[in-house]
Amino acid sequence: MRGIPVITRFAPSPSGPLHVGHLLAALRARQLADAHGGQCLLRVEDIDTRAQHPEMLELMHADLAWLGLHFDGEVMVQSRRFGVYNSWLKKLRDMGVLYPCFCSRGEIKAQLAEMGRAPHATLGYQYPGTCRSLSPNEAAERIASGMPHAWRLNMQRVQDIIGCPQWHDLRRGTQRCVPTAFGDVVLARREFPASYHLCVVVDDAEQGVTHVTRGEDLFDATHIHRAIQGVLGLPVPAYCHHSLLRDNAGKRLAKRDGARSIASLRAAGYTPELLRESLQKALGNGGIWNI
Repeated sequence: MRGIPVITRFAPSPSGPLHVGHLLAALRARQLADAHGGQCLLRVEDIDTRAQHPEMLELMHADLAWLGLHFDGEVMVQSRRFGVYNSWLKKLRDMGVLYPCFCSRGEIKAQLAEMGRAPHATLGYQYPGTCRSLSPNEAAERIASGMPHAWRLNMQRVQDIIGCPQWHDLRRGTQRCVPTAFGDVVLARREFPASYHLCVVVDDAEQGVTHVTRGEDLFDATHIHRAIQGVLGLPVPAYCHHSLLRDNAGKRLAKRDGARSIASLRAAGYTPELLRESLQKALGNGGIWNI
């Protein structure tokens, strides 16, 4: 890494209070940047504007300040960047790798059931390609009629363009991306002008992120991000997918499962030093967190 400025980022979504999983992600990003004299950036991933609450953003900044975590440069806020994301969506449409999908979630589930395939637990339903073969005229007529639709990435065409490129994980080594393995993912829909998959790739490139640290639950998503980077000609960071926090029984600690919020731990008398120490121990213990 000598001679290459290391830039990492912490990118929470202010849809609820920060919890210990967020703290672990922030620490890993900050520590990697500091180890190489680099920078750690802060990005607010709030593309789902329906789920955001202004008070959560204020609490997030208060939690980070209490924890003593500092970040470099300006804070990037995704909800202010929909015009940027739309320009990249237009580029994909012009390339012929993005197509409108008029299927509802219920219809997709029924189609998959008939095919004997189960929905993918992490990345959404493996779309069977129902709308992929619609003619441009038919698709345009449906859009003009006001028919609800999403925009899907044609992974077969992407693979025809870029093949099966590699990416590197600092813990798992060199990985090979097979774009068609994950189906035609949604990059935009009516309620989400741009999806997480597109936004994170575009933002990492614009911010010059060289190393992405995040939980191992996003390992599969990185294959999708590598495909998008490839077809858009964007830089490819190195990745490090760290362990997720778990209780003594091995159950994952997540926000939806009632993981402890930073605010509640602070109110209970825990100090930033104690939390940091406990998380460092957890990383060396397969993610088992004992507080």
